[in-house]
This record gives sequence, C-alpha cells and structure tokens, in this order.
Amino acid sequence: MRMPPFTLHTPDSLDEALSIAGGLADSAEEFDWVAGGTDLLPNYKWHLNVKPHVISLARVSELSELSYTHIGAMVRLQDLAESDAVHPLIARVSSMIASVMIRRSGTVGGNICLDTRCFWFNQSEEWRESIEWCYKCDCGSGADCRVIPNQNTLCVATYQADLAPVLMCLGATIHLATPSGKRSVPLTEFFELDGITRNVLEPGELVTHLTLPEDISEWQGDYQRLRQRQSWDFPEAGVAVLWKSGSNGAPSDLRVATTGLEAIPGYHSEEAAAALEGWSGVDSIDELAEAVRKAVRPVLNTWYPPSYRRKMVRILTKRASSGLLEV
Repeated sequence: MRMPPFTLHTPDSLDEALSIAGGLADSAEEFDWVAGGTDLLPNYKWHLNVKPHVISLARVSELSELSYTHIGAMVRLQDLAESDAVHPLIARVSSMIASVMIRRSGTVGGNICLDTRCFWFNQSEEWRESIEWCYKCDCGSGADCRVIPNQNTLCVATYQADLAPVLMCLGATIHLATPSGKRSVPLTEFFELDGITRNVLEPGELVTHLTLPEDISEWQGDYQRLRQRQSWDFPEAGVAVLWKSGSNGAPSDLRVATTGLEAIPGYHSEEAAAALEGWSGVDSIDELAEAVRKAVRPVLNTWYPPSYRRKMVRILTKRASSGLLEV
C-alpha cells in the first residue's frame, strides 16, 4: 500500500517541536505527532485519518530520559525491557509487547497513546469502501458504526496496549506539553471513554514523560493477558494485579487494571477495595476475579468473541493474583 503524501517536520528539541505545532495550529493546519511510527504509519498506509503534516519526535533527545521514577515518552520499548533501572514488572511487560523488531522502534509514549482498534476500522481504504465506511475513520461520510449500529455517539473501538494497566497500578503521572504550556494528570485520569477521543490530549498536545512515586519498589504483582499468538498480536484481554505486602498474610494495598476490553483501559479501584476488606486468601481472589469479570464490557470487534474474553478475564485475574497467596 502506498503512503499518502504529507509534509514531515523533524525538530531537534522539544521547544522547536512545540513551535512547529503552534505555527501549524495558527494556520489551521492539521497534523500528527509520530514517535516510533509502529502504529501511525501502518494506519497512514491504510488511509486512516491521514493528516497533511507529521511532526517527528525522533531527534528530541530530552524525551528519552530513563530512571527508576522517570520514563521519557521516546524511550524505546526494547530499551525499557532490557533496563535494570525500572520496576521489574515494567521491564517484563515491555518485553511481552509485539516482537523485538517492533520494540526497537516502538516507544513508551506511543504505546500509552496507541490508537484504538476494531476489525471494521483497521482495514485498507479499498476494503472499507467496498462494504461501507467506518464511523471512526470516515466520519465525514455519515457512516454508521458497524459494531453497534444506529447510535453514532460513542465509538467502541478497543484500546489494546499493554503498558497502561501496570503503570496505572503503580500510580504513574503522565506529563503533557503544548505550545501554550505544560500540565500533568494521573494516568488513571488520562483516558477518555470513546474510541475516537481516546484520551484527554488537546489538539497539538503531546506526552513528554511519565513519573512514578518513590514507593514503587514496595509494589509487586503480575500481568496476564490473552492473545491469539505469542508474538506481534495485541492483547484481547489483559489484567494487571499489584499489591503491597502486609501482615498476617494479607496485602496492605491492592490495585487492579485491565486492557484490551473497552475503548479505554479499566482501573478497578472499587473491586480491589472490596477484595481487600476482610481479606481471606483464595476466597477473596475468587471474589475479585468475578467482580472484575462483571465490570468489563467488551464488544464484538476483535478476534475473540466478548463472552470468551470476559470469561478469560476471570482466569487472568486469578493468575495475576496467585502471588498474593505468598504474601
């Protein structure tokens, strides 16, 4: 498939990148940021929401800083996977993403901001035109949603990135920048329930880095996922369970998050709090797994049917929680 024409901008610093973005915005020119390009460029080849300008962040070195509590948006996933300077679970989950070749290009910011996916959306322009257009991509055509027809107020394309649930459970804060200023929000508040909107990023805004609290070394846990193949494929369901060790065999704190099931990753604070209250080991894990299963609302727009994905959420939660029996 041929790449559509666009103008590529290659700034050498964050200030230059934001200046270019501000100039394009003042001229009412649409643009995309591109980091590793492993998500955006295939979408462009499929003619999915193409913009006339693309600003590359590849040369912006200040976005590649990495430490135990700071992860730059341009840190490559493979570098994160091989690093001894990050929480072990972050490194392990990074190593599970896609394949080595993809991880050498893909970035942390790109994974967090991964576009939502749907088997009616992630197709070539010729394919979409042959069966009817997609509401998410071809909004100007008046196309209806192929997954849930006759509503066209909410896109249900699915968020399928792996890093977000673990970073949410670790209490990460995401830092954003625009030509007019900077702001920070908890990662749990970054995502916005719609497959088109996806997150709280404003036009021209980009992710610069994520920070983690000083106590992340006290957290331990696991991430389990379902996917069709063991490499390349996006998760059809993913569950992160993290906890702090307590006394008398009970955790002192517990957090659960999911991915691959709805238009945004889920942060299940109420379910975790209910399981933590009156903790009773195996029974509490079973109750937590069932509560998370009931909380998720997958739709028929990925490889596996929703009923199977929900069933697997219960199993994945129990697997990710198995270490709690050793607390």
